[in-house]
Amino acid sequence: MTNPQSDQALREEFNRWAEAGRGEGMEQEHLPITLPVLEKMRLTPADNVLDVGCGAGWLSRRLGKLVPQGRVVGMDIADEMVRHARRASGDFENLMFVTGEVDEIPWEPNFFSHAISVESSYYWPDPAAGIREIFRVLKPGGSAWILINYYRDNAHCHQWGDLLAVKTHLLSAEEWSEFFRGAGFGNVQHERIADPSPTPAVYTGRWFRDAAELRAFKAEGALLVHGVKE
Repeated sequence: MTNPQSDQALREEFNRWAEAGRGEGMEQEHLPITLPVLEKMRLTPADNVLDVGCGAGWLSRRLGKLVPQGRVVGMDIADEMVRHARRASGDFENLMFVTGEVDEIPWEPNFFSHAISVESSYYWPDPAAGIREIFRVLKPGGSAWILINYYRDNAHCHQWGDLLAVKTHLLSAEEWSEFFRGAGFGNVQHERIADPSPTPAVYTGRWFRDAAELRAFKAEGALLVHGVKE
């Protein structure tokens, strides 16, 4: 069941991000932890892939190159992000973008062979409902992959919740895994994906106290949860 108030707040915030150009910068930030996940997914050229929380489409475009005979659908709650993604993706014939909420994915059941979400799921108003919807649109044997940097088991990110303009869910690896199992996924596993990118000697951003905390955060790694629709 959708939550119109939460969905609208999320849409407005990420539309602001899109207008500020933040969608285009996400590839540089997230690619070091995403590339290992793409290897683990073992995509084949004819796969159909759903990118949940696609932002400006950086990951969808990368996926589009990996599945040239398949289809990639990028979905985001923010219509402005979707507009940015469409503008940047005109060269792709196997790629489309839709506006939608994860707890009511605008797609038919049993279609996708893989679904991936990078740095999106802790914003979902109802994460359990989102996982159930991903299960619905995956075909039997399909797999779901959720990658997030903000989770309870990494103490170096807990301060983010107070810095974000929208509500977030700070959940443990086991809580995310339980959402997968509750939705019907089998072979549910979670692991850490360390960020090997270099850390500056001096950190001047707002997300961490200093470079040492950023370095420790990267070493702990992002949380990857995955499962198979059996």
